[in-house]
Amino acid sequence: MTSETGTGTIRYRRSLGPQLQKVFAFLVVAAIATVFAIPFAWMISTSLKPNLRQVLAYPPQWIPDPPTFANYLRAWQAARFSRYMLNSLWISFAGVGLQMINGSLCAYVFSRIQFRGREFLFLLFLAVMMIPSQVTVIPNYIMLSRLDWLDSFKALIIPFSATAFGTFLLRTAFLSVPDDLVDAAVIDGASHLQIMRHVMIPLSKPTLLTFFVLNFNWRWNDYFWPLIMTSSDKMRTVALGLNIMRQTTEGGTNWHVVMAGTVLALLPVLALFLFFQRYFIEGISRSGLKGV
Repeated sequence: MTSETGTGTIRYRRSLGPQLQKVFAFLVVAAIATVFAIPFAWMISTSLKPNLRQVLAYPPQWIPDPPTFANYLRAWQAARFSRYMLNSLWISFAGVGLQMINGSLCAYVFSRIQFRGREFLFLLFLAVMMIPSQVTVIPNYIMLSRLDWLDSFKALIIPFSATAFGTFLLRTAFLSVPDDLVDAAVIDGASHLQIMRHVMIPLSKPTLLTFFVLNFNWRWNDYFWPLIMTSSDKMRTVALGLNIMRQTTEGGTNWHVVMAGTVLALLPVLALFLFFQRYFIEGISRSGLKGV
């Protein structure tokens, strides 16, 4: 009887161990998610508050009294948000589109075409990722100034039409494609471009969409480059528009209006992520970019 009781206790402890690990993991993830969610929730709450008094109240007042959506209209009218939105959309989509084209072509060359010095050239290519972007600001500014591209879409798009990160990411995806499929396409007489179109790209769709979402987010939120490359109001982006709205608010900064503008600026990126969420998560798990 005692032996059976002892065996049952051991089995219970063994079964209880994994459950405790799951509970502990859930609590850790919930705590981290809460830390990331608090600023977002405060932004939403602030954007719905009717006046600045509730924004600056202490202790903080989380629930607006009463909630109002008039701040969003005020934010849209406080700056040329429609123009800033169109500029950011064009710069983001055009820049990311060029990056995907150039990155796919370079990744295919480095993954499927054999030539002398390929590995050395690829390592040299990756070395560009180690150079801080701030180091190249002055040379790029001088070059674009001599080309008379300052304060134009060309200065905001062309310098980011290719990226070493995109080449590295897409090369990893192309290397995961089975060689048998590529060999079968070659036997059928497919060219390199046909192999890319009908074999590589369809099988690497999650990684391509992950690359698209990440780069769109980076281009959309970029503040420094448009700040130094543009001088006219018609060329400014959403990131610059939010700062201008904060500076030009009469009687001090109306943070509830600024937060409403921030929510408006966040909507395109959020909608894009929600639309490609399934592919984005799959691409992250495939490419091993959990630390990005």
